[in-house]
Amino acid sequence: MAIRSIRTIGDEVLKKECKAVTEVTDHTLELIEDMFDTMYSAGGVGLAAPQVGIRKQIVVIDVEDGNQYVLINPVIEEMSGSQTGQEGKAGLVTRPSHVKVRALNEKMEEFVLEADDFLARAICHECDHLHGHLYVELVEGPLEDVAAEEE
Repeated sequence: MAIRSIRTIGDEVLKKECKAVTEVTDHTLELIEDMFDTMYSAGGVGLAAPQVGIRKQIVVIDVEDGNQYVLINPVIEEMSGSQTGQEGKAGLVTRPSHVKVRALNEKMEEFVLEADDFLARAICHECDHLHGHLYVELVEGPLEDVAAEEE
């Protein structure tokens, strides 16, 4: 489909709460395809709609486990354990090592996904975007100069 511009730190859309999706239209399906194309083009494993300038609660994830995940209106219901690892190029972030998330798929059908380790990290990271939170807020220790690396 199309590769969209990824918004970077400093863009106001990244600090705003996203709106729930009430119906999936052809436009929504196109957005989801574009989000996957954009994520793959950037070499990422996850992308949230506000990262392409759309304030909707949509997340796409591919952690190379054979699945492409689409989470619409995701709600993390359970978290346990902890893992600390590199996120982006900003530094170390501690996240749960296990999550249970309730969401809708592209057909607006509800499902529950339980995830561990890297997938759990990706879900938490992308869901934070839907509520205007960036991983740089969670970095432990010194924050790398992400602005210089984004140029």
